[in-house]
Amino acid sequence: MTLTPSELLAGTPPVTRPIIALSEGEDGRVIAGGMAAQKAGLADVIFVGRSAHVDVPGATVHDPATSELTEEFAQAFYELRKHKGVDEAKARAMVETPLVYAAMLVREGHATGTVGGAVAATSDVVRIAIQVIGKAPDAAMVSSYFAMFPQEGAREHARAMIYSDSGLVIDPSSEELAAIAAQSAASCRARLRQEPKIAMLSFSTKGSARHEKVSKVTRALELLQEAHPDLQADGELQFDAAFLPSVGGTKAPGSNVAGQANVMIFPNLDAGNIGYKITQRIGGYAAIGPILQGLAKPANDLSRGCSAEDVTQMIAVTALQAMAQTETGSTP
Repeated sequence: MTLTPSELLAGTPPVTRPIIALSEGEDGRVIAGGMAAQKAGLADVIFVGRSAHVDVPGATVHDPATSELTEEFAQAFYELRKHKGVDEAKARAMVETPLVYAAMLVREGHATGTVGGAVAATSDVVRIAIQVIGKAPDAAMVSSYFAMFPQEGAREHARAMIYSDSGLVIDPSSEELAAIAAQSAASCRARLRQEPKIAMLSFSTKGSARHEKVSKVTRALELLQEAHPDLQADGELQFDAAFLPSVGGTKAPGSNVAGQANVMIFPNLDAGNIGYKITQRIGGYAAIGPILQGLAKPANDLSRGCSAEDVTQMIAVTALQAMAQTETGSTP
């Protein structure tokens, strides 16, 4: 069975341990998950909050209202956002909010990644990450994925998969779907340590239905194959044709992806978000995410229904992204 992020990280300890800032350091789940990550040696953790109570060696607590870094961050944030009408007073007030402070820790090099979203909405987490940390220079867009892991006793053919975009991009165009697929392929290699087999999902398989929504997916496949001819990708495929060898062999004979896909690209956020939650709640998979792709430095979002274990796993994901960036210069 594919190793979870924390197992992968524990098996390959970094020379320099990543530092992960937790923007919701007062939340009980975040405190428990962060302390577990610190104790397991997955990362050094900074809890951002006014009243975080942490009792584990190596972890630190930053109160944005009193931190010695706040003044420095306020000036840097002002320079960053003054073109948007942010004055110095507003910059200081923004930096004293945990989400912005945690992102500034990453931007200014005091942390290698940040995690939030147990309390804050995804839109706020992503907006601050884009504003403060910024998009990677070579990224077409910022998107997200969930890493889906089967649990003990899972049914036949259960396997680790990437579900994208299941947390951020609402109604991607064909061009955006192709970009999301390329980003997710890189994430599959980095996070799952597997070669990606990409299924461009639809309610149709190989022309079984005709609709503009199907055409969007087939056009995305064409664009993906033009830009990345090395990738194994196919579509349009229904989920059963992408997942089950028996159905894939019947509905898409000769495909090198059908029945074997480990990267599922959903046509819109409706399908992606519903799909990952069904897989998690009925299928019994562990869902880690949404994990952001395309940022200059790692920043990730938690589900507001997350557990302490989810927090630990997301810290491990963010640490792995930081390590990959150190090695390659890019953050999948």
